[in-house]
Amino acid sequence: MNYYIITGASKGIGKALAEELLKDENNHVVGVCRTSTIQHPNYRHQPLDFSDIAAVEHNLQKVFLPYKDAEKLVLVNNAGVLGDIGYVGEGMANERFEFVFDVNVIVPAMLMNTFLEVYRVLDCPKVILNISSGAGKYPIDGWAAYCASKAALDMLSMTMQKEQEVRGSNVQIFSLSPGVVDTGMQENIREADAGQFSTVQKFREYKANGDLASPDEVGEKIARFLQNTDKYNEVLLSVRDM
Repeated sequence: MNYYIITGASKGIGKALAEELLKDENNHVVGVCRTSTIQHPNYRHQPLDFSDIAAVEHNLQKVFLPYKDAEKLVLVNNAGVLGDIGYVGEGMANERFEFVFDVNVIVPAMLMNTFLEVYRVLDCPKVILNISSGAGKYPIDGWAAYCASKAALDMLSMTMQKEQEVRGSNVQIFSLSPGVVDTGMQENIREADAGQFSTVQKFREYKANGDLASPDEVGEKIARFLQNTDKYNEVLLSVRDM
């Protein structure tokens, strides 16, 4: 059995990916998210609120069960938040930075750390896929916390992959930019105040012109990627390259 642990599996890319993987009866999916929206015999929902770090720490053992029959183990850190759009120093509450980094960096780091520790003894291929963003590579005004958190996730991924190479393990770690996808996050982006986000009109035009990829389309591409990770050597990847 192949086990896929996917955060944020209740909607958007996470749900689309989970449903695509569940088309194969040899795959079992664990959806780590607050609500359950998938009904399938090979799907297990593990409720978790990523904004509550103490609760995450307390429930990690429920996420990473001892799958001794695993032929392949995959962790997909898909859940993420944009946070408040606005300029730093112009009314941005300090705790909003903490919220974005908790969800986008701290919890993924905790999950990766526990995944590697628990499954280190299992002799099967292991993959960690972090869903990053182009915003982690290029600054976007009004998105300081989000851009910085995704840049941190990219560097975390590269550093952990370097460590796995030093150890000579069979673990692959990737950080993937999914492109501009028609999700709830995009709806929030389009509603932003142009005074706090100078390129908001460009994102509105993406939707008006039909330039947004669907979650199903991206989910299918990621599923294919996860079945052929040996073909990729770089840590930082984009869906556009697939």
